[in-house]
Amino acid sequence: MTEKRPFRLPSAKLVAIAAVAGVLAGAGAVWFRHIGSESPVQGAAVADAGLCEGAANRIATLKPFLKGQVAAMSAADTPRVIPLSFKGSEGKDMSLADLKGKAVLLNLWATWCVPCREEMPALNALEKEMGGNGFEVVAVNIDTGGDEKPKAFMDEYKIDSLKHYRDSSMGVFNVLKKEGLAFGLPATLLLDENGCLLAAMNGPAAWDSEDAKALVTAATSR
Repeated sequence: MTEKRPFRLPSAKLVAIAAVAGVLAGAGAVWFRHIGSESPVQGAAVADAGLCEGAANRIATLKPFLKGQVAAMSAADTPRVIPLSFKGSEGKDMSLADLKGKAVLLNLWATWCVPCREEMPALNALEKEMGGNGFEVVAVNIDTGGDEKPKAFMDEYKIDSLKHYRDSSMGVFNVLKKEGLAFGLPATLLLDENGCLLAAMNGPAAWDSEDAKALVTAATSR
């Protein structure tokens, strides 16, 4: 991890604090629910049998790697493309389609979310070590309002390898909520090079751990 960590908590405690802190901070802005408590909205996901044809086999190969520090991540039952759009690092509109060709670890976070803040240095370290043409950590900030607060946080804690992705409308969160993939923050999706969902989790993880690196390596192997 980077030297300066927002709350100086060891990575092993990330999951323990997620259930409490993640749902309390900012609760007035977001409604939370448990995954699977309601059916996904019809048409919210784009099912493309051809595009995601190979994803089922990829998911099967990933399952042995969903352990240890990333044991909370669940393999997708149905690989599919979920239409998500947000602002890129220069404030321009973009979607997951713009990232086609590389596997993506998509993470939703906010400055008011304690476990989000705690795991950001680990996400930064993962991107620094493993990011490149075949993989990217895409951390999308969903703070409402302007860009000043999330940018100040990233500067203060030296989050220097992650690009500045934003969605102040919280549209990405709401789409994932309807899909049964997000009920609080942080929420993380693992997507293949075609944007097909491979696995997802709610809550933080030690993304700079050997378990996380092994999972990314498996996800990017073709």
